[in-house]
Amino acid sequence: MGAGEAVVILVTGGNGFLGSAVVRQLVARGDRVRSLQRSDAPQLRALGVNVVRADLGDARGVLAAAEGCDAVMHIGAKAGVWGPYQEYYQANVVGTRNVIEACRAHGIARLVYTSTPSVIHAGGDVEGVDERVPLATHFESAYPATKAEAESMVLAANGITLATVALRPHLIWGPHDPQLTARVLARGRAGRLRLVGGGVKKIDSVYIDNAASAHLLALDRVAPDAACAGRAYFISQDEPVRQCDLINGILQAGGLPPCEKFISPGAAYVVGALLELAWRVMQRPDEPMMTRFLAKQLGTAHWYDISAAKRDLGYVPLVSIAEGLARLKESLLTSTAP
Repeated sequence: MGAGEAVVILVTGGNGFLGSAVVRQLVARGDRVRSLQRSDAPQLRALGVNVVRADLGDARGVLAAAEGCDAVMHIGAKAGVWGPYQEYYQANVVGTRNVIEACRAHGIARLVYTSTPSVIHAGGDVEGVDERVPLATHFESAYPATKAEAESMVLAANGITLATVALRPHLIWGPHDPQLTARVLARGRAGRLRLVGGGVKKIDSVYIDNAASAHLLALDRVAPDAACAGRAYFISQDEPVRQCDLINGILQAGGLPPCEKFISPGAAYVVGALLELAWRVMQRPDEPMMTRFLAKQLGTAHWYDISAAKRDLGYVPLVSIAEGLARLKESLLTSTAP
C-alpha cells in the first residue's frame, strides 16, 4: 500500500442497520470499502462501495471477497429470537470461521467482530457488570448460543499476525432501525405492546451512530500489541434507563401515546413457551410475538460497566438518548411527510 493510499476495509453485512452506518462512517473519512452480503445494495454502490454478493457460509465467496483487503469488520450475522438452530449456526459460527480463515489466507492483520451482550446472559438481572463476567453456559435461543461460540473463536484467533477484537453493542436503535424501533412502533400502533414487569428494570442501549463509531475506534486501535487485542467490550450509551422510559420515548418519537399495559415476567415466560410450541406444531416460519428468551430479556435488568471500552478504545457516546430520540422523531416525521 503506497504512501497516503486509503486502506481497503471489508465489511460483512454492510447493508444491514449497523453495517450500513459503519460503511457510511468509513466512506466519510476516506477509506475504501467492500461490502459482503447476500443481496445487492444500490444505496451502497452510490457511495462508491464495492458490493460483493455471497453467503457467509460460502467459504470460497468469503475468501474471494477478502482478497486485497487490509482489515475486516465482521458485522454480518443471522439475528433474531426464533428459527432453526442450524440456520444460526451456519451464518454465525461457520460464517465467522470462514472470515477468520480468509483473514489468515490473505495476511489480513485486523479483525473487528460484532458480538452481543446476550452471550453472558444466564437469565437473571445483569447490573453494572464488566467483561470479567464469563459467557453463559445455557441459552434459550440459537442467536446468543451461536454468537457466543463465534466470539470465542474470534478472540482465540488473536495473535501476532491477526489482531482481533469483539464488540458487544446492546439494543442498537435509531432512524431506520428494522428491529427494536420498528417493532415497538408497530406493536404500539396495533395496541399489542405490553411492558413486562411494568418496564421498571433498568437497561442499556446504544444509539446507532455511537455503535458505528465504536467499531471505527476498535478498527483503529486493534493491533498485536494493543490493549484491546483478543478482548471483548460492552458498548452502550453509558446511560441506563428504565425499560419503559426508552420504549415510551420511542413511541413518543413516533407520535404514539405511552404504553400503559403490563404483563408479569412469569406470565410472559409462559406465553413465550406456549407460542414457541404452537409455532413448532404449525411449522410457522415467522417469529412469535413472545418467546422464552425474549420474556427473560424484557423482564430483567441488563446494563453494563463500559470503563474498559472508554480506556482501551477511547469510546465516548457522542449522541445522548435525548438527542437520539429527537433525531428519530425528525426522521419519522420526514419519512411520513407527503
